[in-house]
Amino acid sequence: MRNQTLITGGSGFLGSHLCDRLVADGQDVVCVDNFYTGSKDNIRHLIGNRRFELIRHDVTFPLYIEVDRIYNLACPASPIHYQLDPVQTTKTSVHGAINMLGLAKRVKARILQASTSEVYGDPQIHPQPEAYWGHVNPIGPRSCYDEGKRCAETLFFDYHRQHRLEIKVVRIFNTYGPRMHPNDGRVVSNFIVQALRGEDLTIYGDGSQTRSFCYVDDLVDGMVRMMNTAPELTGPINLGNPGEFTMLELAETVLRLTASRSQLKFMPLPSDDPRQRQPDIQSARSQLGWTPKVALEDGLRETIAYFRGIVAG
Repeated sequence: MRNQTLITGGSGFLGSHLCDRLVADGQDVVCVDNFYTGSKDNIRHLIGNRRFELIRHDVTFPLYIEVDRIYNLACPASPIHYQLDPVQTTKTSVHGAINMLGLAKRVKARILQASTSEVYGDPQIHPQPEAYWGHVNPIGPRSCYDEGKRCAETLFFDYHRQHRLEIKVVRIFNTYGPRMHPNDGRVVSNFIVQALRGEDLTIYGDGSQTRSFCYVDDLVDGMVRMMNTAPELTGPINLGNPGEFTMLELAETVLRLTASRSQLKFMPLPSDDPRQRQPDIQSARSQLGWTPKVALEDGLRETIAYFRGIVAG
């Protein structure tokens, strides 16, 4: 076995932390990214490491390489970025999945799909178990991402059934931590950046909508555990922290931890924004032996420390 792992989207927020983890575990990592939303700064410390290789490539085009395992993370994941070019977002999810599945089939590699809680849409069941099929608007402004990821899951399971490919599918809920893009429009980075700059914290709606926040180290550990399971475990499996917080609670915690004097500013709720999002992680607990360990305040402190270094006060 070559012990060679390919990570698409490897210079992004989540992908770069996965690169760190696998290199530390002694694996040879090939990071593939077109730097649409990823950054070389996220993986600069790995360049020159004999276990790390960087390739600039867009997954909507085929890639010819010899690897044993593939983590398919390539796709803009924040609404600001994936709505900027929605057609390309769908292509990245769908064509990217086809190309990576084709590669896995050719070289007989095991492949993991980084899917998303967005496949559940605006859920009518709470919390969301993997058996829930979702409540998704197929023609809304978020559909390029939601339906692209749903189609990617379809392709993974069809390749598994048709070609007996070893697949793993995880559905990732809100994740945060160092290396988040400061302008990605996600609530954690938004609040922290606004607080550090002394700007009003923007809350959409009345702030009663809830989210569950998983620290990036916990999430990466779950992905690695899933990749290492027996072939018959395909998923999908939810990965996220079931602790649920309102946007108001999050805003108040960020203000306290940053010692900011910023105020709260309420804005209209965006179209198709889910009212609540919380993972049911019973499957991850029982089949992966995984449960998140990092408390929200501890993770926020690490994230705030990162943003202090890149945001002008």
